Parts: sequence; structure tokens; C-alpha cells
Amino acid sequence: MLRDGRYAAWFRTSRGEGTGIVHLADGKISGGDCFITYGGAYQVDDDRFTATLTTKRHAAGPATVFGLDEVEVKLVGKVNGTTARCAG
Repeated sequence: MLRDGRYAAWFRTSRGEGTGIVHLADGKISGGDCFITYGGAYQVDDDRFTATLTTKRHAAGPATVFGLDEVEVKLVGKVNGTTARCAG
């Protein structure tokens, strides 16, 4: 089960890897890193989840792992203990 709380996030695309912090609460996602903010929504069904995440730049810095500052990503994943994995 995916519980409300603050999580460290690690993500990888063909352009590179990155990390950030996400906060999950009542179906809403918020968070970010030094340059990008994250927002969106998620749904949980037992050990599976779906999410829609949007990004927006808030500070000057390097190119993102998406190649764009503003994207919408649809994710599907599974929770295993204290780790959640997803693809989108």
C-alpha cells in the first residue's frame, strides 16, 4: 500500500537521471528539486497505482531529463514494501 507522506524520487529517461522529493497526500502529488516543481494526482489500488505528474521550472539551471521544462507524464506502477516502481 502506498501511504501519504514524503518520498525520495529517482527517475531515469534516455536523456539522463535525476532525483527529487515528492509529497503524496489524499490523491495529490507535490514536490520538486532545485530547478523543477512537480504536481499532479494519483490513485492507489492495493499494491498498484497510477499517477499523472506535471513539471514546471522555477529556477534557472541545467536541462531536464525530459528535455523540456514543462511536461505531463502518466505513470503506472507497483508498490513492494517501502519501494514503488513505475513507468510512463
